[in-house]
Amino acid sequence: MGSSHPLSASPSVLVDAFDVALMDLDGVVYRGSEAVPHASRAIASARAHGMRVVFVTNNALRTPDEVARRLASFGVPAVPTDVITSAQAAARVLAARLPGGAAVLVLGGRGLRDAVNDVGLRPVATVEEQPAAVVQGFDPDIDYARLSEAALAIRAGAVWVASNADATVPTERGLMPGNGSLVAMLRTATGSEPIVVGKPERALHEESVRRSGARYPLVVGDRLDTDISSAVRSGTPSLLVLTGVVGPGDLLRAEPLYRPTYLSADLRGLFAGHPSVVVNGDGVPPQGVEVGGGPRSDDVSAVCGSWVAQVRDSTLTWRRAGPTTRAGGTRGTVDGVLSADGMPPDDGLDALRAACAAGWAAADRGAPVRALAGTRPPGCADLG
Repeated sequence: MGSSHPLSASPSVLVDAFDVALMDLDGVVYRGSEAVPHASRAIASARAHGMRVVFVTNNALRTPDEVARRLASFGVPAVPTDVITSAQAAARVLAARLPGGAAVLVLGGRGLRDAVNDVGLRPVATVEEQPAAVVQGFDPDIDYARLSEAALAIRAGAVWVASNADATVPTERGLMPGNGSLVAMLRTATGSEPIVVGKPERALHEESVRRSGARYPLVVGDRLDTDISSAVRSGTPSLLVLTGVVGPGDLLRAEPLYRPTYLSADLRGLFAGHPSVVVNGDGVPPQGVEVGGGPRSDDVSAVCGSWVAQVRDSTLTWRRAGPTTRAGGTRGTVDGVLSADGMPPDDGLDALRAACAAGWAAADRGAPVRALAGTRPPGCADLG
């Protein structure tokens, strides 16, 4: 239900179009130790509208119960079954490959050990216990001795599964080495490659769909390289929120694997219909759009709402479009207001949507944007 094509229109508000939101945590619900504005109220309203919200995380350190308690501290009530972790996906991959009761060397924290136990496998800590597999997840307490045990087991032929390959993990002090950095260390030491299960790989997405019972899932996240890429790889519609690490400039430069279906400033975008973006790359502007100087064969233009973006000679510019109707259905009532005609008011991102659509089309033709107009419309000030 709903296209997964980049920047698609949705005549219905997203809470009506999809039955389950597969929602990321850091950068979407909270940022470090602070709640993201509007997140808790939007999640409560989505649930009240009948959308199930489950929280999908690449972090294998915490158990689902611990994650649920952390969510509650940000004003988001949750139970363990609302949480799906990369540790659970890793354990399921192992269970499909190993006999019941097989020893698994756990290079990670409690979340990973509990997940291995839950699928009937036996967590161990040393190579002397003859592990059939090594499972690796983020744990700030990992030391050289534990890494060495894992390396010995992998070199002896143990199956190696990594919960995720994120090179960094966000903290209040800045980006610190993540699980992917330690995976790289073992890769160098052993010459082996792990089976990676976390986003953007399909295993965690499939585990999320299975556990949530989703028929029409919507991936909701703040990162292009994990959340949005996971959605693109699985053919699932996605909503990118601009409350985390991705800014407008990152979005403009996104390769096809990282382009979201829908775009919103924050989770209130679940309660909006999303506008159409019309692209024309043949030098002929979309209907209702007049381009100064006349069209040329190398022009790419896109229109969204009242904004048209054009790429000419690798330079991105904007101008107001002619009279248009902003397609996109009605808006819900969470922290927002209905426009007089029942259509959603411009959320301030239409110029950015048009710019990304034009920029992506130009890049796909081998002529990426290299310069931007000095005067930029709302939502585009930080594109440089």
